[in-house]
Amino acid sequence: MSGRLIGVGTGPGDPDLLTVKAVKAIQSADVLAWFAKEGRRGNGRGIVDGIVRDGTIELPLYYPVTTEIHRQKPEYVHQVTSFYEASTEVIATHLDAGRNVAVLSEGDPLFYGSYMHLHVRLADRYAAEVIPGVTAMSGCWSQANLPIVQGDDILSVLPGTLDEDQLVRRLRDTEAAVIMKVGRNLPKIRRALAEAGRINDAFYVERGTMANTAMTPLAAKSDDEAPYFSIVLVPGWKTKP
Repeated sequence: MSGRLIGVGTGPGDPDLLTVKAVKAIQSADVLAWFAKEGRRGNGRGIVDGIVRDGTIELPLYYPVTTEIHRQKPEYVHQVTSFYEASTEVIATHLDAGRNVAVLSEGDPLFYGSYMHLHVRLADRYAAEVIPGVTAMSGCWSQANLPIVQGDDILSVLPGTLDEDQLVRRLRDTEAAVIMKVGRNLPKIRRALAEAGRINDAFYVERGTMANTAMTPLAAKSDDEAPYFSIVLVPGWKTKP
């Protein structure tokens, strides 16, 4: 019989936010796969330190590129597509051998997660399960004690990679927003928030729930440096007491 594919959400960073189901899946898997930049372990793998059982086969999946090439360039698309196809076949080899493969994904596997690119290539060929995880955005607004939406408020989740005019338009057309993929896009995000009249509402959180986290109102942040794991929150609920 073929093995089982399991996409495991590891949550935003704090190991205590792993679900019981995720821990059970990790500890029972024959193969543990995880994404990382070449030469690194990856945040998802770091979160589960201490719960991986001895004898588990570890399968690092190293991205060929990250931000070195613009995501819309044909070379980037070709390299990343080839990477996911090659990763799919490596995992399929283990599944064909009857091994259960757990693939780690920061946050939730089906919310901006790399795992989904494997899932759509494998789930019609093998038994597959997805274990949801606490998202980065909920981890960040909980850490910041920041109510986001209530009543009829609309929440928009925006990638910071959008063009500036698109960010402005969407920020004007929503009560609350979560801006992800911040990193080097922070200067553009700051300009878009100012143009939309929302800069004083915005709250910046980096490495949410992790040991080295930091947070501040965005208007009070003195520089435009931001790590990959950073989020800008724009709360709704204008009538709060």
